[in-house]
Amino acid sequence: MTEAADASPWRVSLPHSAEAVPLARALVRTALAHLEETTHSDTAELLTAELVANAIQHTRDDHPIELVVELLPTGCQVEVHDRDPAPPGNLTDPGDMPDPWQEDGRGLLLISTLSSACGHRATDQGKAVWFTLPAC
Repeated sequence: MTEAADASPWRVSLPHSAEAVPLARALVRTALAHLEETTHSDTAELLTAELVANAIQHTRDDHPIELVVELLPTGCQVEVHDRDPAPPGNLTDPGDMPDPWQEDGRGLLLISTLSSACGHRATDQGKAVWFTLPAC
């Protein structure tokens, strides 16, 4: 097994299309299999899928998005990079409960509720939206 503290982040470019979501989930599942301490893989996959789907839905160009999975001694951090510099909705307070009859509107609520920390930051080419999960 790889020591989490010595591991480099896993980075992959994903297509700007719906096919990116299952690819991202598979990469996260594979990366987390390398942790000495287990992390909630199902939760990591779900939150990653939300970040990737949001990046595809809310960016207008065909540039690939980038998934970065960093294995930490205390769990993992997942980032999704896109070219849109506009920040996502408020991750720390996603607002009112979404309408139960609508198909979307739950992603940020899931991310802020199920992760141990989350946020976003500007990058040279847009932004990165991230979450962390602790080891179990």
